Amino acid sequence: MNIKEALEYGIELLKEKNINEPIMKARIILSHVLGKNKEYLLIHEKEELTEEDNKKFKGCLSKLSNHIPLQYITNKQEFMGIEFYVDENVLIPQPDTEILVEEVINICRKENKSKILDLCTGSGAIGISISKNINNSCVYLSDISIDALKVAKRNCDSILGKNKIEVIKSDLFDNIEGKFDIIVSNPPYIKSKVIKTLDKEVQNEPLLALDGGEDGLDIYRRIIDEAYKYLNEDGYLSLEIGYDQKDQVIELINKSRMYENVYCKKDLAGNNRAIISKKLSKRYWTAWKNMVL
Repeated sequence: MNIKEALEYGIELLKEKNINEPIMKARIILSHVLGKNKEYLLIHEKEELTEEDNKKFKGCLSKLSNHIPLQYITNKQEFMGIEFYVDENVLIPQPDTEILVEEVINICRKENKSKILDLCTGSGAIGISISKNINNSCVYLSDISIDALKVAKRNCDSILGKNKIEVIKSDLFDNIEGKFDIIVSNPPYIKSKVIKTLDKEVQNEPLLALDGGEDGLDIYRRIIDEAYKYLNEDGYLSLEIGYDQKDQVIELINKSRMYENVYCKKDLAGNNRAIISKKLSKRYWTAWKNMVL
């Protein structure tokens, strides 16, 4: 089987399995197997595949047919113009999250913020992207999953260099020490009952990183209640949200009475995507506490 025949075979198989974008995905898979770019496939379409490459190609097609995300097969996902390693232990970074990262970078530059905690880091895409764009930043990555942290550490080493960022195994703030200028997080926020209705590829991503509990807000409650203690004065809490969670998350933030200057950023599709809030200054906190007492 030559390259042209392999592509035709792959495209037809993926069409039969109702896989979206079969032409693009067949080309990406074959490029991955051969270690060549897509232009090479066009120029060398008569080149014969080795028996080993043919076997690998069909194996990858089988995974794709069973709704394993393409990124888990190629172990690649671009985010903020950076290529990240991903596997089945982490969520696949999505373009929607870039608005959260860009806003944090803007805050860092405008207000000279440099110490940042990326909570529920997964692949490390958020924290690493911030570190890559902010000189002399001090970024920490934390996650409850040791397997996710292995992926984050791999990305840190390959993108930034060894030992540039500290990774911490922690169930949210359990093992976190010190205070930060910014705490940023893309936590699990999908309602438990909704997960089974998602695309099959999404259902093959880690449940731990998807499930936000009955109303999707379990992790937000914990982060909002605890983050205040780990923020420096004038520190920021920056959260990704689901497109329909703006009002609920802002209500949680406001009810806590620990933050101010709350605002929302939309993603490129016009959906509400990131909630930013600032730690309530000590003088206002003291005044409010005295009023309550």
